[in-house]
Amino acid sequence: MKSNRPEITFSGSDLCAKSALEVVDLLRSKQVSPEELIAASENRTAQVDEPVNAMVTQCYDRARERVAGLGELDDKAPGWLAGLPVGIKDLSAVSGVRMTKGTLGLKDHVPSINDPIVDILENRGALVVGKTNTPELGAGANTFNAVFGSTRNPWDTRKSAGGSSGGAAATLATGEVWLSHGSDLAGSLRTPGAYCGVVGMRPSPGRALGGSALIGFANEGLQGPMARSVADCALFLDAMCGYDDRAPLSLLAPDQPFQQAIQRASPKVKIAYAPTLDGFAEVEPEIEEIMRSALTQMQGQGAQIDEACPSLKGLNDTYVTLRGLTWATLAGRAPQKLQRHYKKTLADNIQVGRNLTVDQVMDANLNRMALYDRMRLFLKNHDALACAVVGIEPTLVEQEYPTMINGQEMEDYIDWLKPSFLATTAGLPAISVPCGFTKSGMPVGIQLIGPPRGDAKVLSVARALEQVLDLGCGPIDPIVRH
Repeated sequence: MKSNRPEITFSGSDLCAKSALEVVDLLRSKQVSPEELIAASENRTAQVDEPVNAMVTQCYDRARERVAGLGELDDKAPGWLAGLPVGIKDLSAVSGVRMTKGTLGLKDHVPSINDPIVDILENRGALVVGKTNTPELGAGANTFNAVFGSTRNPWDTRKSAGGSSGGAAATLATGEVWLSHGSDLAGSLRTPGAYCGVVGMRPSPGRALGGSALIGFANEGLQGPMARSVADCALFLDAMCGYDDRAPLSLLAPDQPFQQAIQRASPKVKIAYAPTLDGFAEVEPEIEEIMRSALTQMQGQGAQIDEACPSLKGLNDTYVTLRGLTWATLAGRAPQKLQRHYKKTLADNIQVGRNLTVDQVMDANLNRMALYDRMRLFLKNHDALACAVVGIEPTLVEQEYPTMINGQEMEDYIDWLKPSFLATTAGLPAISVPCGFTKSGMPVGIQLIGPPRGDAKVLSVARALEQVLDLGCGPIDPIVRH
């Protein structure tokens, strides 16, 4: 796998090349200051963001203004970031910073208060330095919109960075920030993680304060961490943990921090391997070969790999129904002055939700529980279920979504994202971990789905895989191709 990795360069500072954990240790020991890190991030963004278009709104001055208040915060939390610059996806409100959600109707919108996820991160010592690009309202897995244009893949700027957290993934891959926040409904943390060679985790519902502030009892669209390594991802998830009464599904932080849990990571785990989820999702042979090779290396270090998958009967209809409800409830209830700007694929998805019958909604609720139960029982005998993140390497950025995978036509703009449906529908934690490179030099991720509330377990399995593969997780200079 390593032979396919492109020759890479990194012209950024030594600080930008370090892991988030290393930099936070330097901050805690006062060997580096928040101001130095803000400057390093700002310089790196100025150096590399133009060809990738990822950090679309910058707020470095706001970050500098907040440094003085760090001393007033509680620095005892396991997720204390101590003045680390981070990116926030342009779907979440940061006070005083433009939030467009990638739609023309909000291109000049500046919220006055933070979303809860931003509050908890700032209370844990994060310094927000910018907003990362997203497709319109986060709909779709190719990051483009009419406000900012397209985010491009740092490994080949002709290609898609994935979505909807494509801007977040690209800022990590290029070293603009050390940690970047995202959200996930149909793999929106996982797909860009796989496409950009970084880690994207969809945590358990409530683990990172839950999802939308408007429909707080829904658990389809969730917030989550992105990082360049699994260890950094665990740090960021610790920073996001905690109960907030504005987020009704939010959970108390775990007794044992995720950073501690992964310190015991061992390759001697039991993994079920179902690359296509028993034929549910199409996967190109090259992607499957790379995933299989990665798990074979794990097997050589003591892992037990079983080719197995529980029944996923009803998954597609259940997911599509729940997704349609989400879009009809959120974007579909916006004023017409906003909706008139929506791209066709978003408007079509809203209409799916509006056209649902009561029987379809009831069936989805019943099927969701049945899927959860089958996965719950299946994962009593396995530490994780491994499958594709997405079945095809990145396509050209001008193509909104792939129309064919492995010789099979995709019916619509979410059909190619089927590997993401299971974790979302069953409410299970899932993570995308880099596992190799295609012949064209593009990163490939493997998805690990864990048991209910098994965030620590799925992080530990991911960490063990990352250590065995040893692919490297440092930032790169964008590979600019035309």
